[in-house]
Amino acid sequence: MRKNIKTKKQEIVDYWFSRVDECGLSVDAAEAHERCWRCGYKVALERCHIIPDSLGGEDTPSNLVLLCHRCHIENPNVTDPEIMWDWIRAYGTPLYDTFWMLQGIKEYKTIYGISFEEDLRKQKIGNMERFKRSFQEEIEKTTFHYGHPYLNAATIAGVLRIVLKKHIK
Repeated sequence: MRKNIKTKKQEIVDYWFSRVDECGLSVDAAEAHERCWRCGYKVALERCHIIPDSLGGEDTPSNLVLLCHRCHIENPNVTDPEIMWDWIRAYGTPLYDTFWMLQGIKEYKTIYGISFEEDLRKQKIGNMERFKRSFQEEIEKTTFHYGHPYLNAATIAGVLRIVLKKHIK
């Protein structure tokens, strides 16, 4: 049976942001209590073990970070604490609320073999305001996968492709 985490979120923020440089993170210290440390989105945060409880990790501020549910599911489950920070920093984004769109754009290249930006140039898409409106219309036609309250990267990449195909001259 899993034990409830007793360490408070504010204790985690106070511990880490007195020790780590926030440069390169997706969140700054002032909002670390309300934004996911990996993706930077302002959502409900979960206390996530750096070294999992199941691998001997302790319920202490030094062994916890704050992640959204989505990032918590994806975090590394290993015994080396540096790996968590390597993972969090590897995904640092300079602007809030852009992380998952950027993941969709990366997924686009994986699926189609060309970056989204290159495809935009290649297809000579000029009216970006029209493109953005079309993107929003197509996003509204999608659904969440298996009840997750977000769009996955493959859905975002697919919507980008649908809109691009509609706008090809």
